[in-house]
Amino acid sequence: MRARDLAVPYETVTTETDAMEAARLMVRHRLPGLLVLDGQGAPKAILPASQMIRMLLPGYVLEDPTLAAVIDEKHADRLCAALRGRSVGECLPTAATAPPIAAPDDTVLEVAALMAQQRSPLVAVVERQKDGARLLGAITATHLLDRLLDATP
Repeated sequence: MRARDLAVPYETVTTETDAMEAARLMVRHRLPGLLVLDGQGAPKAILPASQMIRMLLPGYVLEDPTLAAVIDEKHADRLCAALRGRSVGECLPTAATAPPIAAPDDTVLEVAALMAQQRSPLVAVVERQKDGARLLGAITATHLLDRLLDATP
């Protein structure tokens, strides 16, 4: 089986996408993160859900997690307001790296090795073209495990 056979449509955003909209997209589809595309539609980064949660926290809590106890539930319920007016680009980690990219003809083992090496919950499957790249879809770690388990007697 090849990467193109495993790739499924996957939710994408750009750096200009509203952060609140991106968070809702993650929740609606229960995604571990979103693929962030550049202006040409090629994968640029992964925005992990854990990074979105990090954006919700006040700086003092990030510096000292024990201070989280001083935030009452009434205020904790409004943490997502921190995303208002922000873009996905503002939420990306400062050291955001390009997501792992598999070629359509890569084997399952090549995809698994790429995912493991980069410790990524997903791999983008991209077809290179003369005028750029075309995203065919993504392979998540759970989808890959599911397919591998199906093949195991």
